[in-house]
Amino acid sequence: MSKYWRQHSSEGNLQEMLLDNDAEDIAREETPEILSMLPDYENKDVIELGAGIGRFTSSLSEQSKSVVAVDFMQNFIEKNKETNDHYGNTEFICADVTHLDLPASSADIVFSNWLLMYLSNDEIVNLGRKMLSWLRNDGYFFFRESCFHKSGSKARENDFNPTQYRNPAEYVSLLERAVLPAENGNGSYAFEMVLSKNVQTYLKMKQNKNQVCWLLKKVRVDTVHNHGYKTFQEFLDTQQYSRNKILTYEKIFGRHFISTGGKETTEEFCKMLDLQPGQKVLDVGCGIGGGAFHMAQRYDVSVLGVDLSENAVSIAWERCLEFMDSRVEFEVADATKRDYPAESFDVVYSRDTILHIDDKLALFKKFY
Repeated sequence: MSKYWRQHSSEGNLQEMLLDNDAEDIAREETPEILSMLPDYENKDVIELGAGIGRFTSSLSEQSKSVVAVDFMQNFIEKNKETNDHYGNTEFICADVTHLDLPASSADIVFSNWLLMYLSNDEIVNLGRKMLSWLRNDGYFFFRESCFHKSGSKARENDFNPTQYRNPAEYVSLLERAVLPAENGNGSYAFEMVLSKNVQTYLKMKQNKNQVCWLLKKVRVDTVHNHGYKTFQEFLDTQQYSRNKILTYEKIFGRHFISTGGKETTEEFCKMLDLQPGQKVLDVGCGIGGGAFHMAQRYDVSVLGVDLSENAVSIAWERCLEFMDSRVEFEVADATKRDYPAESFDVVYSRDTILHIDDKLALFKKFY
């Protein structure tokens, strides 16, 4: 790994950070997009893992109470310090994150960008446990990775590339294994999914849907309420919506569909909506994307599909590679907790989903 990055760190510039010849143009749009997905970090304590030359460190240091910027390449850390040391609230550490020790309950947010894809499965799980320790209660872990295949246009010397291009669902599965015993042995802490979505800059500039971000929250585990699982999402992805079961449903209901009636019933419902070209649709409980793809292609609308199942949305992302339709995007989120700007959508479409939600009135108020 160190040999690989020595080959790609001689200049300490954006091209090396992004491994892309269009790095400056990408970073100009991508950096604010990534930062917009973070929870409020003003006056918060932040740990930045894989900080590189500091393209995110600058914004984090400008608004946060403190930042610990970590990278295992000394020249990257030196460049970062040269750029951002003037903020006076940032500590720069050259270290391998898999061997990093930091004080317990010292951070509100852990941030990483293109880090876990260079770690083994066991290293991710172990790092997850460490981060649960470093985070205060209700703290957040944000990370972004390249999935499925490489994205950068910059050539890799001798074609050597240590990156693991995982399916997005694999990251969630690995981090579900990271559990931290609570104080006095009273239960435990784990990560709960808040949001997972594609990086829109790469979709716009590269027609690339393989850049994925996640926002997780440190929560106390309630196994009784979640049928013996750490979170309700883990229950869904392990039981009703395991990958094998999803694909079985699809065989029953038709390609891209996992709900009764498949494409025919979807079209029956769509006819009631008076969809017009250019409208924006929120598809709540989108599953593997059949309804979203159908609405976009049949009615020329833009669709944001949201579902709590990482397995379902991961399959939807895979299907995006078939359709290559920029009008459709997907994210993993709990619709009862997800917030969007007012008047973001013309239509809210939901099928076989709301019956599973206890507080339906609160959800309807969000829709309104």
